[in-house]
Amino acid sequence: MRFGMARAATLFLLFVALLSAGTVFAQTLGEIGRRAAAPAPAPVAPPEPTLADLVPEGQSVTVVRALRSQSVIEADDLVLTVGATPGGIDAIEAAVGMEAKVALYPGRPILASQIGTPALVERNALVRLGYLKGPLSIVTEGRALDRAGLGEAVRVMNLQSRQTVTGTVAADGSVEVGQ
Repeated sequence: MRFGMARAATLFLLFVALLSAGTVFAQTLGEIGRRAAAPAPAPVAPPEPTLADLVPEGQSVTVVRALRSQSVIEADDLVLTVGATPGGIDAIEAAVGMEAKVALYPGRPILASQIGTPALVERNALVRLGYLKGPLSIVTEGRALDRAGLGEAVRVMNLQSRQTVTGTVAADGSVEVGQ
């Protein structure tokens, strides 16, 4: 009889443990069911486009024929197209006389980053380096390490000291350092 009591107690404890686990399991399933049954928030519809949204505003400058990098842009090379381009040139006058930094292709708007002032200093060219501060004036010769136009920064190697300095291109093609 003792063996029967022990067995009954074991079965009772097992039943209580299963009942507890089942309750937790049922609660978890109920929460999952409530989450799944909850209505999803309604999607927000984008506003209807108006006629003003459909008509492009502004204009962009494009080239008529392909232009190579480093070519100077002339008025005959350009045409205005409808539609503004972020970062693009919107007036022909702004691009005439500038130099293409990259190849420009017909039908593609010209971006401001794709053009610049024509180069006065070519790469590997010998240039005059000048330093002027008060009564002190130092002039020496250097070799340009990059191409640059008027007012642009250019790296130059001083031929006497072999030091690399950065200066600004002047109108006569010389490079001013230290200002």
